[in-house]
Amino acid sequence: QVQVVESGGGSVQAGGSLRLSCVASGYPYRRNLVAWFRQAPGKEREGVAVIDTSGDATYYVDSVKGRFTISRDSAKRMVYLQMNSLKPEDTAMYYCALGKHNIVRSTWLKVTTYDYWGQGTQVTVSS
Repeated sequence: QVQVVESGGGSVQAGGSLRLSCVASGYPYRRNLVAWFRQAPGKEREGVAVIDTSGDATYYVDSVKGRFTISRDSAKRMVYLQMNSLKPEDTAMYYCALGKHNIVRSTWLKVTTYDYWGQGTQVTVSS
């Protein structure tokens, strides 16, 4: 069973930065996607950013483009989410997820694409 563990959450003021880390115990597919999702209280889980662990392809939700950057260290099975210019609306529990790569990029930020999930790390941005 693949395990996914997130770290790096915390509390910051608006305009600040945080870096989240995600480590997987293994990559179960020939090609894998690793994504960050977030879920605020009373809201649905939302895909934020995703990376193809075999290449350089990335994909972001519009609300974080230009502020968040997803990157990887495949040798360490690590994926990072650098979050800059944080806003109060970024406050949420952030989850790392692992799934099988597919060619339909519009599915990369959908919950149903992912089979393995971490427990989440809280990010709180105060105004």
